[in-house]
Amino acid sequence: MFGFMALVGLLLVATAALLTWPLLKRLPDGRPARLITAVGVVAVLIIGSVGSYAALSKYSWSAATPAADTPAAMTAKLAKRLANEPDNLDGWLMLGRSYSQLQQFELAIRAYQRADRLAEGKNVEAVFGVADILVALDMEELRGRGGRLYERALALDPTSEKAMFYSAFAALGRGESEIARERFNQILARNPREDVRALIEQGLARLDAPPAGEGKLAGTGKPTGTDKPAATAVGARIAVRVTLSPALAKLIPADAVLFVAARDPKAPGPPFAVKRLPARFPVEVELTAADAMLETRQITAGQSLEVVARVALGGTPTASRGDPFGQVGYHVGKDGRLDIVIDSLAN
Repeated sequence: MFGFMALVGLLLVATAALLTWPLLKRLPDGRPARLITAVGVVAVLIIGSVGSYAALSKYSWSAATPAADTPAAMTAKLAKRLANEPDNLDGWLMLGRSYSQLQQFELAIRAYQRADRLAEGKNVEAVFGVADILVALDMEELRGRGGRLYERALALDPTSEKAMFYSAFAALGRGESEIARERFNQILARNPREDVRALIEQGLARLDAPPAGEGKLAGTGKPTGTDKPAATAVGARIAVRVTLSPALAKLIPADAVLFVAARDPKAPGPPFAVKRLPARFPVEVELTAADAMLETRQITAGQSLEVVARVALGGTPTASRGDPFGQVGYHVGKDGRLDIVIDSLAN
């Protein structure tokens, strides 16, 4: 835009010079140059040009955002500054948050790991940063590296309800029942939010459930009166039809994998449901509680979720730069089948 305005300015100056030069010359009979007339011509030319452009142009000055002010540009600027400030702990934490918001998860993990090293393993935000990304991308991480990081966070901050919550489910996944039960009860004692309480109670119910095969009448396979029926959720399903934009078709290899996942955009964490399919389009996909990654984190009626369809060019659940994707908001129990068009590339 600056180059265009500079060119317009030069053209205005040249036009003004051509029009006023005859007026500034002394007349043949010796009368002085017509200075006032020349000034008037220049004023009319400038005001008329600027006014016409403002009236006729569709350019929105208020909506224009300098490239240097975009989140990606500001994050790149911060990364460049930190190259000269390698010991800036707060800066590396901010860089991790920025990369996370841009969904550049690998770079975010590196930034948080740098902060973790600078803090000698004593910064809770750095530990949470890595753990949250790992578990959000692959729920199985809760039983492995992600779960161990939540254990570290809990050791650093025993009052953290978040660390206690995730480490409790990590213990449950590892089969450490007593640790999981103790932490679940500690969270309940703090009078958590209703949604958190519901998840904790489901976790405790899972601990109290009889082992497989118990609670049956001998030789009949029928449940006794002490058995509890499995929980069901009426309307707890998501139905989408996924199509691919023709402009991106050439990017999809024959053996590509499609992941369709339902997430809560306001609460980062594991997907409520996910399916892995061959990338063949169009494709009808239905997500239910049976597709949950965590038994206590399932689709229920009334939720407002975001459904993302992503072609994993690398074949892994971890999102990578350049992966084609599309997304749509979904109200569980209210919406019917919605369409998702894969027409964007991950940054």
